Amino acid sequence: MIASIFNKTRPFNYVIIATLLLVAFVLYSFSHVTFTGWKGILYGSFYFIAIAASCLLVNFISLKNTLTRNNNYAILLFFIFLMFFPTIFKNKNILISNFLLLLSLRRLISLKSMKNTKEKIFDASFWIFLAALFHFWSILYIFLVFISIILHVSRDYKNWVIPGIALFSVAILFFIFNTISENALLEDIFNKTYISFNFTYFENIYQNIALAVFSSIGFLFFISMIMTLNTKSMNMKTSYKKIIFSFLLGLAIYTISADKNNSCLAFSLAPLAIMGANFIENQENKIIKEGTLYILFSLGLLFFVSQL
Repeated sequence: MIASIFNKTRPFNYVIIATLLLVAFVLYSFSHVTFTGWKGILYGSFYFIAIAASCLLVNFISLKNTLTRNNNYAILLFFIFLMFFPTIFKNKNILISNFLLLLSLRRLISLKSMKNTKEKIFDASFWIFLAALFHFWSILYIFLVFISIILHVSRDYKNWVIPGIALFSVAILFFIFNTISENALLEDIFNKTYISFNFTYFENIYQNIALAVFSSIGFLFFISMIMTLNTKSMNMKTSYKKIIFSFLLGLAIYTISADKNNSCLAFSLAPLAIMGANFIENQENKIIKEGTLYILFSLGLLFFVSQL
């Protein structure tokens, strides 16, 4: 039934996702007393908007660039993966940084049209460097910019300089605000620049299990995408390669991030959702398709409830 509902892009599907997302966000916020008072409610509203906007961006990227067929599997899977790691709901820096990286990914994938390439490279680089101000190691996404340049416009040397111009632009904005805040921003950035391979951060066993299950699902979808890449049309292969590299970079950010926790996996959720949508689309057996989504949704619900 789930596969049947989301196998087409319907307005009702967005209502379902928005309602479920709001319920999950409110339940987790109340359970962990994340937001209190009017100021807390305003912050909570901002966080929810950032999450909802991220969901819509994932849906837009997958459909606008025909990375998936005319369905809503990608946005559904993105929501399910959020349920695996509900700590994302209260991590404002991760939420903002991930949203900015999705804006960057959108511009990079649209490079395949070969229109306004310099503007798109600048925009993508600008969003990435801006995202790094909220979560420093999201700066690794700049590799995706250079990968995109190699795939599309490597012959024009000017394209290789554009990320540097974007960096300079963000640096100017940063130092202006840093001066206003009396060097508080600079100190905060420096505190997040170190690398950590400490994976003993789990607050409870359910976070550990959720990570283990997510890793297995991620491996399945990743291998499926690699195995089916050659079946994609020539003009779409570069877009799928960017999704694959985006997923790997998301895992790299999680691996080396300071103050590591499961919410750092947020950077890998969007590309994994798109790869997962492709996996489900390729299943001709309706029972397997429905079963896969029922299992994933059940796991997401289980891990969400266990972490309340």
